[in-house]
Amino acid sequence: MEDNNTQPEFFPEIKKKRSLTFPIILAIVLVVGGIIGYRTYSYGLSHEETDDAQIASNMSPVISKISGYVSEVKVRDNQFVKKGDTLIVIDDRDQKMALAQATAALGTARSNVQTAIASTHAASQNINSANAAIATANAQIEAAKVNVWKTSQDLKRYANLVKDHTITQQQYETVLAAKQSADRQLQVLVDQKNQVLQQPGIVTSQTAASSEQIGVANSMVRQREVDVENAKLNLSYTVILASEDGFVSKVPIQKGQFVQAGSQLFSLVRDNDKWVIANFKETQLSKMVEGQTVDIEIDAFPKEKFEGKVTSFSPATGSSFSILPPDNASGNFVKVVQRLPVRIDFVKLKPETAKKLRAGMNVKTTVNLK
Repeated sequence: MEDNNTQPEFFPEIKKKRSLTFPIILAIVLVVGGIIGYRTYSYGLSHEETDDAQIASNMSPVISKISGYVSEVKVRDNQFVKKGDTLIVIDDRDQKMALAQATAALGTARSNVQTAIASTHAASQNINSANAAIATANAQIEAAKVNVWKTSQDLKRYANLVKDHTITQQQYETVLAAKQSADRQLQVLVDQKNQVLQQPGIVTSQTAASSEQIGVANSMVRQREVDVENAKLNLSYTVILASEDGFVSKVPIQKGQFVQAGSQLFSLVRDNDKWVIANFKETQLSKMVEGQTVDIEIDAFPKEKFEGKVTSFSPATGSSFSILPPDNASGNFVKVVQRLPVRIDFVKLKPETAKKLRAGMNVKTTVNLK
């Protein structure tokens, strides 16, 4: 009798062997991932980075201080200029005419000063003449008094003689007329003296007025001198010079164009100083302080490494300086993480490299928090 549980000989024995490849790979991945994760976590604790950063530079606006028509444009787009180079020339004919008018007015004011001085000197001379006239009047009055006394004595003698009929009535009347004439002459001289006595006061007032005129004329001279200096200054403004060494931006000004005083014509980008403005999230700033070192990567120079340091923090977020800052007190409030501009200065930046950098280039910054 056959045993049914006996396996036929033609079925081979199947041995299941479990592979170790997958567990080994998984273990390696977990170990490597753990190491990378730990290093990333440790790195994140001691570093803060952002790619919302750009190179900044001093940009001086070129502004016209007077209105006028452009007669010459001495620069072109992206040209390098040195301090004192001529950029724009404005038609100066109006300013030259204003200077000529101010100069002529100054000459007139100076002539008025000399006229006032001469008037004062003449008034002083008139005082001396008035004093001499007073002395003359006094002498004439004394002579007239003597004449009055003499005619009075003659009249007394002739009055006695005419009573005795020693002299004629005609002779007496002649003496009487002489006495009356002497009295009138004395009164005239006294009146003249009174008028002469008023002359020194009048002349003194005239002298004081002339002295005041000298002060007014001198003030007018100073005013006209200021007008001349102002005209010269406006004339100098017709030539616009470069305030610093740097590169000219796009020049949209053309010959013959009218420009207004105070209008910005274009900009002058200075090449002697470069720095980085990095916009960090507000959540990244808790451990950042001034003086921390920064690793800088510039997109335009991927193979070069640059070093910098944190120098200052903006007093307000970037949105606060926008034309339309957010007003969270009105409308629906949606919380948005704000960014704060942080200034980072380059450390040991080579001059030849600095000349290649341009304002606005993208930068990635990593701040070492240790």
